[in-house]
Amino acid sequence: MLQCVLVIVAITIAYRIIDLQLIDRHFLQNEGNKRSVRYETVPAHRGVIFDRNGKPLAVSTPVITLWADPSELLQAKTRWAELATALGISEKMLARLISDNRGKDFIYLKRHMTPEKGAKVLALKIPGVNKIEEHRRYYPAGEVTAHLVGFTDVDEKGQEGIELGYNDWLEGVPGKIRFLKDRRGRLAKQAELVKSVEPGKELMLSIDLSIQYMAYRELQKAVDKHKAKAGSLVMIDVQTGEILAMVNQPAYNPNNRAGMAAFRVRNRVVTDVLEPGSTLKPFTVMAALESGRYTKETPINTHPGYMRVGRNLVKDILNYGQLTVTSVLTKSSNIGVTKMAMDVGIDSVLDTFRRVGFGQITGIGFPGESAGYLPFRDRWSDIEVATLSFGYGLTVTPLQLAQAYAVLGAKGVMRPVSLIKRDVPPKGIRVFDEQISTDVLEMLSTVVDNGSGQRAKVPAYRVGGKTGTVRKVGASGYQDDRHVGIFAGVAPIDNPRLATVIVIDEPTEGGYYGGLTAAPVFSRVNANALRMLSVAPQQKEVLTAERENDSSEGDPG
Repeated sequence: MLQCVLVIVAITIAYRIIDLQLIDRHFLQNEGNKRSVRYETVPAHRGVIFDRNGKPLAVSTPVITLWADPSELLQAKTRWAELATALGISEKMLARLISDNRGKDFIYLKRHMTPEKGAKVLALKIPGVNKIEEHRRYYPAGEVTAHLVGFTDVDEKGQEGIELGYNDWLEGVPGKIRFLKDRRGRLAKQAELVKSVEPGKELMLSIDLSIQYMAYRELQKAVDKHKAKAGSLVMIDVQTGEILAMVNQPAYNPNNRAGMAAFRVRNRVVTDVLEPGSTLKPFTVMAALESGRYTKETPINTHPGYMRVGRNLVKDILNYGQLTVTSVLTKSSNIGVTKMAMDVGIDSVLDTFRRVGFGQITGIGFPGESAGYLPFRDRWSDIEVATLSFGYGLTVTPLQLAQAYAVLGAKGVMRPVSLIKRDVPPKGIRVFDEQISTDVLEMLSTVVDNGSGQRAKVPAYRVGGKTGTVRKVGASGYQDDRHVGIFAGVAPIDNPRLATVIVIDEPTEGGYYGGLTAAPVFSRVNANALRMLSVAPQQKEVLTAERENDSSEGDPG
């Protein structure tokens, strides 16, 4: 029996040896690897964001993150003071960090140190202190492009703006390396690559950084001058649909977000909505011209300067008397556009608004974009039709308003708006008749030449646009002491290239009309932008005439 037992044991042992060495050999390999093989992640380089001319807007720079094993640091208490000094923290804070995490194998000591500072700490050779090579996002243009580009978190994950909207495109796939260590943790075999790093893809925006800087500076000056709560500016290339500039005030520094207030982060051009006021009147006029009942010279009687609509009163600033359709825009007559809207019908007016993109997002891929509000009702009262005709009762974003004016500039062709640079301009879709669009553009030029937008004149170019001054809504309705000044326009009129919208929110000094607050910004920004884009100026005699007219004050609008 004893011999049988010994034979069985011997056979069992032999079988197990054969099983482990030949059949199930991965078991011993895995057990050995657990004790000696280590893997380390190789961080992927996040894609660079450029402007349209190849200037960097967001780049990733190499940094060092220091970590430690608390159990090892607890055995080297005599070196804590030295380590705390090198890290730039108090010894008390370091001691609390180690003691609170004594049961863990990993703690961060300090993240995103410069390679030079990290090397100095590692040179101390304190037991348990190790490094991880990472990347940190840096934004060369700082606050000038902050609202547009956005920022990432400490792990380089997009949190706002383009960084968030295109995070999947920009972030790469980390690699992995393998190396062997002995039982004391010493390197026994050099690392070998297990998985290659896949860097993030580059992204080229439509923004022109030179125009962006200039627009930011001019908007900041206007907000400071008028002691305004906020401001926004967006500029679109009419011929391609590309956004050349998008700036807001107040701004923030994405490279130093300590104590950053949340209200500074919002990209107001895309996320905030407002009632467009008189800047919507050109599209009401467009609906009237499309009906065939009106031409540029059709007379409209606005006497005596007010009209009763139901129980409500619609008024103009002055009694303009007999006007043409063109002078209705020039004088910004509420009565004139109300009569046209009530004559052609609310369906025609709403259809015109829909065709230029009101009530729907532009599709630029920016996170948090608002669609605005375009009302739809089965029954409309006369006063609702009236207020809608001159820009109340609906909301739009500054970007939507700029897109609508870009349609006018493109002579009735709607091209999708883009934040990404386009190599080939899209053909677009015709939404308005070319002649009617040209007529409305010519009407807008009279607003700048003789109407409320005279401060929007651009030397050497004929431009057109429309002022808007909107009362803000409070708890008890529209308020008389809170306004938004707006100017929306196209430059130059003869061969449109730029559509620009400026919004000055709650100006408190130097007037609050759009013609006083926003129109001068349009003038300066477009004068510089047209020169930067090498758009040829007009003839000398036209230029001289415009300079003479530039001194006139005009209706503030």
